[in-house]
Amino acid sequence: MTTTPRHENKTALVTGGSRGIGRAISRRLAREGALVAVHYGHDRTAAERTVREIEDDGGRAFPVHAELGVPGDADTLWETFDQALSAQDAQLGLDILVNNAGTNLPRPLQAVTEADYERVFAINTKAPFFIIQRALDRLRDGGRIVNISSVATRVAFPPIAAYTMTKAALDYLTLALAQELGPRGITVNSVAPGYTETEINPTLSIPEIRQRYSEASVFGRLGAPADIADVVSFVASDDARWVTGQWIDASGGVHLGV
Repeated sequence: MTTTPRHENKTALVTGGSRGIGRAISRRLAREGALVAVHYGHDRTAAERTVREIEDDGGRAFPVHAELGVPGDADTLWETFDQALSAQDAQLGLDILVNNAGTNLPRPLQAVTEADYERVFAINTKAPFFIIQRALDRLRDGGRIVNISSVATRVAFPPIAAYTMTKAALDYLTLALAQELGPRGITVNSVAPGYTETEINPTLSIPEIRQRYSEASVFGRLGAPADIADVVSFVASDDARWVTGQWIDASGGVHLGV
């Protein structure tokens, strides 16, 4: 008996798809049969490495470059995507959009400047908004939009208040879009990681903080990027066709107790 990969004949775009959680998502979707556009903003080497890893595993992928958080970023991304996709043996259009790219702002309220605030919102909130807006003519009926949120939107964590606000805004966009796009059979969901082993959180190199974050999960460990990627792959699949407008906790049960 053989099984068909759940994303066979699908085309996916993963923003920030070259490193950390995005890299794991790109590899997971490709392993399930998707042709994956691996978006990157600055690190071309990382994007090429991720594409090579996917190809070495028997999958298909290609890099897409566009700096986010600058004027015209969404248009640049889609123009680059269209050009790169036309070089592939694939039908034009898109089936899965994963808005993963983001930046952190680990500063207390008193230390956040207007420039800090504007930058984190430009990358984490404004860019996904217009990426989705420009994607709607490309996204096929029955498609999937997955926004990467954060478990921090459900708990009080003042040291990253500005960052968390960007993700809370994305959560609302998920809810609104789910209703708007439902008639087209398109699902829209948020997946919320908790403390995860990625380079976006440099404090994990401090043993005391690493231990505290690990102990926050009911499983007593940090999340791995693959833990998040597996959830995204499910939400992006036909198995999740009846799930939309949801905020899905993929944190390993952090802060369930007092």
